[in-house]
Amino acid sequence: MPEEEPSLNIPSLLTLAVVSFFVLRWFLNRDGGEAGPGSSRSRPRGTVDPAQVEQISQMFPQLSAREIMWDLQRNGGSVAATTERILTGRGLEVPPPSFQPQIAIPNAAPVQSPPTQTTTSKADAQDLISRYNLRAKLEAENSAAGSAPSQAASTTGWSQSKEERQRLLQKRRDEMILAARRKMMQKDQAAQ
Repeated sequence: MPEEEPSLNIPSLLTLAVVSFFVLRWFLNRDGGEAGPGSSRSRPRGTVDPAQVEQISQMFPQLSAREIMWDLQRNGGSVAATTERILTGRGLEVPPPSFQPQIAIPNAAPVQSPPTQTTTSKADAQDLISRYNLRAKLEAENSAAGSAPSQAASTTGWSQSKEERQRLLQKRRDEMILAARRKMMQKDQAAQ
């Protein structure tokens, strides 16, 4: 019997074309890179993102910002490559004296809120008595000031009921807030 020579059919040609397309695209994009939000290609060559420098300097406070900027500029702004170089023990190279780092200016400036809103939100956050509606308990505690503060015996177990657990945790939270207030008042009286 004569052996048939392999022939190229349409499905194999389409598969070859698709695979070739993705391989070429991968090779071309690997060198060029896409200018996405996390890419260093969106900045001019030679500038360093201050957020990246800050990120690395928080992880490795023993390194100088100048060394970090030099390494980021050399590797195209890759935080992962700089971190890997530090973690493998190779360390960072000392930048040459001619290296003058250019720091990229962030596009969006942080929005500052008016100071009046900040002070009122801080005042609300600090007043736990009004935040958790503990006025009634505080007044009841103040009216019984002559007697010793009552510490309710807490149950030693975790209830199966969600509502019961929530009630117990809220009660414990309220007791902790009031106990902290009592301690603060005692410290203030002792200081005076």
